[in-house]
Amino acid sequence: MTELATTAQAKELHARFYHDVMSMPGGEKIRICQQCGTCTGSCPTSYLMDYGPREVIAAFRAGMIDRVVKSNTIWLCTSCYYCTVRCPAGIKITDLMYELKRLAIKYDLLPEDSKNPALTKYFVNSVHKHGRNHEVELMGKFMLTKDPGLAFKFAGLGMKLFMAGRLPPLAKNIKGRDELTKMAAYLEAEEAKAQ
Repeated sequence: MTELATTAQAKELHARFYHDVMSMPGGEKIRICQQCGTCTGSCPTSYLMDYGPREVIAAFRAGMIDRVVKSNTIWLCTSCYYCTVRCPAGIKITDLMYELKRLAIKYDLLPEDSKNPALTKYFVNSVHKHGRNHEVELMGKFMLTKDPGLAFKFAGLGMKLFMAGRLPPLAKNIKGRDELTKMAAYLEAEEAKAQ
């Protein structure tokens, strides 16, 4: 999906996004953001972002869902939690970024020609499959489908990590993976019921 087709669709989607985000733990605090800029000033990758975290919150509250999910901002969040720790209003900004990514994937509102959403999807699939991320599988799928040239670029680093035992070729499933799968299925079913 490239653009929201109609104003009615945009309003409906904003209502769903707004409900989902406000329903996350601490989501109601987004309403009290004072736009102080502490989050953006604390973010180590804000200089790479189309819009800083402060602007994402403002755009979200204004109903500019396309602007939020089509920018690179939510995809460049490194989950360092500086913004969350330093926010004077106690807003869980990192959690907001994760939720916006999840919703962008769910509603297929992804930036064109961006590789980050694909990497996120492969990561989530790997965690569902093994209970943890398997780096070789993740990067193999990503490189083969999105950027085959990366395999050559990072071959030396990959070999060094493999030789040091830091890049196991075979995935190991975590203990309790079946329980994790059941919890994920339950949560997905509950989310489907709520809609």
